[in-house]
Amino acid sequence: MRNFVHFSLTALLASLIASTPAASAQSASFVVSQHGISVGKASFSFTANPSGYDSTALVIINMKGLDYSLSKTETLSAANHLRHVQLSAAVNGSAVDITAAPDTIPGQIPPGQTPTLLLKISANGHTTTTRLPAHSAAVFLPDFDPGALETLLALAVARNNRNLWAIIPKKEGSVVPVLLATYADEKGTLDGKPVVVHHLLATIAGTETDLFSGPENQLLQAELPQLGFALIRNGFILTPPAKPGAPPAQQNSIPPPAQNPAPPVQTPVPPPTQTPTPPPVENPTPPAQQPSAPPTQPAPAPPPAQSPQLPN
Repeated sequence: MRNFVHFSLTALLASLIASTPAASAQSASFVVSQHGISVGKASFSFTANPSGYDSTALVIINMKGLDYSLSKTETLSAANHLRHVQLSAAVNGSAVDITAAPDTIPGQIPPGQTPTLLLKISANGHTTTTRLPAHSAAVFLPDFDPGALETLLALAVARNNRNLWAIIPKKEGSVVPVLLATYADEKGTLDGKPVVVHHLLATIAGTETDLFSGPENQLLQAELPQLGFALIRNGFILTPPAKPGAPPAQQNSIPPPAQNPAPPVQTPVPPPTQTPTPPPVENPTPPAQQPSAPPTQPAPAPPPAQSPQLPN
């Protein structure tokens, strides 16, 4: 009887776990930095619903040459498959609105027909509609979006880092494969406590993004393909840093110019003082010895001239 009861409870727990979403609700905030200097902020939030997740993402960057804001709402299945996404963004004063959703309903695709994704992009007064190949493990991936990278990490675990795709909402839109490489674990601290850090390198459309995640597969940091940009979770410190910042590199280049000119200043000084000094000492000495020789030779001449005159 006990064995039967134990089996029934185990089966009940298994059914309850299977009926719940794959991950719990979560949220996180990040600093957007360039070369170690904060230039903005970003955040995401995932909320479980009966059939999957509702997620939001916000990004604000304000720096010289880039004024960027993004607001995204997204609906995912329990397996993190895209169902619908709505994005509004502004880039240096230009507004962009994007929607994406599967163009065909799963299970209702005619035989021989490839599933497609309908992508609409409105920018600069023009709207483009593109149908892209639909992949079950595809991530809608706008720039600087930590929520998209969080979804990519979840899909990577479910797919063993294989058969992953990224929907790039630029120009007319495109779908490209995501290649993941696993690196050795690193160390860091989260809210002051030591944490093991997993390191993945994602190659997307020919560019590389370093992803650092925690033991619960949560995004901790991302070194973005944009030059010098990174997303760093609030309270997280990677030790040592993934990439050095620009200011230390500039300081190291200052000492060499100051050291190189020092030797040339010292070397030209001695030659002018040494070369003029020896000639005045050596040149006058030989002339003083040469004129003294003739007076000593004519000295005996006068005696012979005087001796013959004495007898006269």
